[in-house]
Amino acid sequence: MDAPEESPPPPPVIYTMENKPIVTCAGDHNLFTSIYPPLSQQLPREPMEWRRSYGRAPKMIHLESNFVQFKEELLPKEGNKALLTFPFLHIYWTECCDTEVYKATVKDDLTKWQNVLKAHSSVDWLIVVVENDAKKKNKTNILPRTSIVDKIRNDFCNKQSDRCVVLSDPLKDSSRTQESWNAFLTKLRTLLLMSFTKNLGKFEDDMRTLREKRTEPGWSFCEYFMVQEELAFVFEMLQQFEDALVQYDELDALFSQYVVNFGAGDGANWLTFFCQPVKSWNGLVLRKPIDMEKRELIQKQEATLLDLRSYLFSRQCTLLLFLQRPWEVAQRALELLHSCVQELSLLEVSVPPGALDCWVFLSCLEVLQRIEGCCDRAQIDSNIAHMVGLWSYATEKLKSLGYLCGLVSEKGPNSEDLNRTVDLLAGLGAERPETANTAQSPYKKLKEALSSVEAFEKHYLDLSQATMEMYTSVGRARSAKLVGKDLAEFYMRKKSPQKAEIYLQGALKTYLAEGWVLPVTHTRKQLAECQKHLGQMENYLQTSSLLASDHHLTEEERKYFCQEILSFASLPEGSPGHKVVLPMHSFAQLRDLHFDPANAVVHAGGILSLEITLCSQMPVPVHMDQIAVNVLFSIEKNSYRKTAEWLTKHKTSNGIIKFPSEAPRSPAPQSSLPALELSEMCERSPSDNSLNTTGIICRNVHMLLRRQESGSSLETASGVALEEGAHVLRCSSVTLEPGPNKVAFRTQAKEPGTYTLRQLCASVGSVWFVLPHIHPIVQYDVYSQEPQLHVEPLADSLLAGIPQKVKFTVTTGHYTVKNGDSLQLSNAEAMLILCHTENRAMIYSNSREEFSTAPLRIQCSDKVTSIALPAAPAYHVIEFELEVLSSPAAPAAGVESGLLASPEPHGKQTDRQRAVLGMVTTDHKVSIDCPWSIYSTVIALTFSVPFRTTHSLLSAGTRKYVQICVQNLSELDFELSDSNLEDTGLASDLQITALRPQPQQRIHSQQSVFFVWELTWTQEPPPPLHGRFSIGFSPVAREQLSISLQPYTYEFQVEDFFTVYTVKAEVLPAPGAQYCRTGSLCSLEVAITRLSALLESDEYLSTKLMYEVVDNSSNWAVCGKSCGVISMPLAAQATHRVHMEVMPLFAGHLPLPDVRLFKYLPHHSTHSSQLDADSWIENDGLSVDKHPDDQLDCSSVRSRGSGPSASSGELKGLPMPRLQALPPGQVFNSSSGMQVLVTPSQEDHVLEVSVT
Repeated sequence: MDAPEESPPPPPVIYTMENKPIVTCAGDHNLFTSIYPPLSQQLPREPMEWRRSYGRAPKMIHLESNFVQFKEELLPKEGNKALLTFPFLHIYWTECCDTEVYKATVKDDLTKWQNVLKAHSSVDWLIVVVENDAKKKNKTNILPRTSIVDKIRNDFCNKQSDRCVVLSDPLKDSSRTQESWNAFLTKLRTLLLMSFTKNLGKFEDDMRTLREKRTEPGWSFCEYFMVQEELAFVFEMLQQFEDALVQYDELDALFSQYVVNFGAGDGANWLTFFCQPVKSWNGLVLRKPIDMEKRELIQKQEATLLDLRSYLFSRQCTLLLFLQRPWEVAQRALELLHSCVQELSLLEVSVPPGALDCWVFLSCLEVLQRIEGCCDRAQIDSNIAHMVGLWSYATEKLKSLGYLCGLVSEKGPNSEDLNRTVDLLAGLGAERPETANTAQSPYKKLKEALSSVEAFEKHYLDLSQATMEMYTSVGRARSAKLVGKDLAEFYMRKKSPQKAEIYLQGALKTYLAEGWVLPVTHTRKQLAECQKHLGQMENYLQTSSLLASDHHLTEEERKYFCQEILSFASLPEGSPGHKVVLPMHSFAQLRDLHFDPANAVVHAGGILSLEITLCSQMPVPVHMDQIAVNVLFSIEKNSYRKTAEWLTKHKTSNGIIKFPSEAPRSPAPQSSLPALELSEMCERSPSDNSLNTTGIICRNVHMLLRRQESGSSLETASGVALEEGAHVLRCSSVTLEPGPNKVAFRTQAKEPGTYTLRQLCASVGSVWFVLPHIHPIVQYDVYSQEPQLHVEPLADSLLAGIPQKVKFTVTTGHYTVKNGDSLQLSNAEAMLILCHTENRAMIYSNSREEFSTAPLRIQCSDKVTSIALPAAPAYHVIEFELEVLSSPAAPAAGVESGLLASPEPHGKQTDRQRAVLGMVTTDHKVSIDCPWSIYSTVIALTFSVPFRTTHSLLSAGTRKYVQICVQNLSELDFELSDSNLEDTGLASDLQITALRPQPQQRIHSQQSVFFVWELTWTQEPPPPLHGRFSIGFSPVAREQLSISLQPYTYEFQVEDFFTVYTVKAEVLPAPGAQYCRTGSLCSLEVAITRLSALLESDEYLSTKLMYEVVDNSSNWAVCGKSCGVISMPLAAQATHRVHMEVMPLFAGHLPLPDVRLFKYLPHHSTHSSQLDADSWIENDGLSVDKHPDDQLDCSSVRSRGSGPSASSGELKGLPMPRLQALPPGQVFNSSSGMQVLVTPSQEDHVLEVSVT
């Protein structure tokens, strides 16, 4: 159908094969032409949900259509699988509103139209009846529109009435027109979508069936490729680019799998078409949406492998760019280029040398330029990581082309290289029209790079530098170093080793830091060649030593580099004193070190042996001129650290020191300083070995702070310095075999101090291998010691009274003990030195090895004990043992007036020992004169008394007893015998009688034994007892003693021990009651009786006493006054009775309350001034009663120690009456220990019983 010739003509409708679904139009062409503009605009506005089969997710798509005139030729033929030319919907347009016209022309035309569709099995059609109000007004007697529509539906849409739609006044702007348009467009979109779903589903089924036949002999991948690509075109036509990309990815994966299977021996016949020799290598074509030239080759089955891969990737690239994923293009391109190289190898395709490099180089640049063309600079800079791989691959291929075409050789390309270059450029063909006007197209770059040596160098260096910068910017330092190594190889071929060294050093540093052993070896070989060309002999020798010890090289290569070192060493020295100093870790490794003596301590003049184990890394035996150890001498400030005692305790005992076997991973730069050598420094006190100061010192500060001279011959490129010192251990003419070697050194100690092994050096000719720092720090000590005498007990503590062994240790130091030398000991008064004829002395060397034994001669006199020492050389130890015996007497106890626990007067405890629970100790000082000194040595021996003795006074009415308690505090068991107590006073009327005496008794460790004596006297008052207790003792486990032991003695004194007062208390129940009851008042009767009339002096006619009733167990409640002052006559048997009321608080047998007596001394008493203030019981709140005979209110007595009362505040500063406690021996409480039965009250609901 042609466009109508009207004025003005409407916009023409171009029916071309656009990438849109085809919809045919039949009927009134002029009608459709008028409706086409709004129809083409409104159809794609609203999206439609597209639901597909096989569970695929629904998608929203915008439908567009390519409306063409209906022709029978457009209908698909049988077997035609082209979807792009397939009409998905057929529409018949009419605006007939007259019945006669309908019957005459429209009906016949519709019938023909449907017959053609039925003949081609096309069921997707639609009849559109357009209602035009203008035509209806021009005609009269016409049937309603519905009559025409009904006729069409009856004639053609019997079962599909929805296939006939009405479009009312489509060119008007009204609501009715808009509703009609909406209904029509919805119907059109629905029918189009249904047709898409149906026809695409059928197409996919047919395609799937075709794919399943791929194992049949006649199956062709190219035919299947065109079918599935047709589906991809349809998805692209629908703007479903992701689905279209999936189709190409499936084709890519299918073809790749066939190639892999072919390489494994399972090849398909159709793959032979892709095994044709490569004749064209013009790279990828990405600037056209569809490369029709290569598509036709695929369709004709004439495409090569590179043609198929190029076309497939160009289509994937186009879709990825539509999806705005340009970085994925770069990623896929790199994978494609690498896989193509592998696939050509698997398929054994014949490729001219360099052709594949050209194809890869052009493809890399084509992809990069395509991406740069669709992205701005900021996007490219932020996504360099995706593109740097292509840059690197292009650089690598350009390098290969340069080597192949002779553009890197020193002399330039020869005729053969030029012919090869011409062949490669011929395979590129003519430049494509789309890049002909581009100045920097890949074609022009490659052609220019292969044109001359200078052009190649320029392009290759530009690409390499750009690639390294990109790798560095994205943090891929290893890849940048690899490109740098290629550059170094390029410079080496160009005879520019000075430029190559920089890149090789950088790569080697990275590989060493990360532990890549094989790249390290390869790079070192390249670096050695570079250094040799540059004439850097020191660096070259150092690298050669590393390579000679590298086990990743072959034996021949290692021997070659070792011979390089030996050859240089055998050359005559170029200048006097010239030395080449190299690190030792590559030549040999120090494994261990062994000292003899093992503790690495030797006295001045002694011999020290040192043996080291060197593991040679060289592949051949090497004869060394000498191996030396440089030693640093230092003097310790703290002289105590250099004594034999300290060195023996703190030095290692086995003498073997292990060294780590790992070598430094990278050579130090020329300007690097030596490593810090830090060690701990401690200074201790010589007396008690306590820590005074501590810190850290640097032992090689002289190397760190020294002046760096550029012309020094001792500094090398490796940063290793050779120290020259006065102390050197040498071993000459040593042959180091491959593997472990023992090297021995021997030296005689001279000056005392600390010797630190600092450097290990091995020289062969003018080459010195140096281990700059021996770590861990190795030292040996030389000491010069003064003679010393040390005396210590063999046991933890010395016991008095029995023989104890004491060890004498004489450290001779630098002094030689001669015959006739002796120790002169001054005898202590209370300590004896026991002499035995069998005493012997042991003589040791300082290393504690037994040397000899000798008899010990001891001579004793009253004041001096002489011990003749055996002869001993210097720096030896003499040890012997002696027995000493100390007196076992215990210190005298103070004056006792009663029980041990009672208060004692001030000043009477001066002889008490400070250790109440521990043993009493006694120090004996002995002065010793030594033959090596004019001064005497004073030692103190501390002896502990094994017993602790206490005494106590016991009373029974007027009878008195003395009890002695002996407690064994030691860990030994003793046999006690002959216990005795005697009075050492002048009185003769005091008799002491032992109760149940025993001749012998054993006392175990931590056990106590009691002895009791009764005291009797003939006159009153009795005199004080000055007691002396003595008892014999001997250890149970000790063998027969050669001497008799002194008895253990204990002295004490007891005064005022006779009974003056007796106290008797009695509790009576309430009248009429048989027993006392809880909560009921009971009567407490207290009787105080004086037994003697001779206690007071004549100036007192009576004695005032204060009594106090106290119940410490809280069993009784005292009602009323609990204390009072009474006056006792001086006559014997005088009795005073006190009555008070008490209430029992608990039921049971309750002990009676305690009754206490005190002397009541008024303030005017002169006797009170004679007593020690510490023996008084203060009562600041006690007031003086006007009637002394009356009982005193004791409310203030109960509040002793509290704050002063109001009355006491008024009398503050005035003399107050005082209370003096009576000695416990003078008061006897006959009711002590008695109990009274208390029954519970009947009203109590809770019964409380006190059990005592």
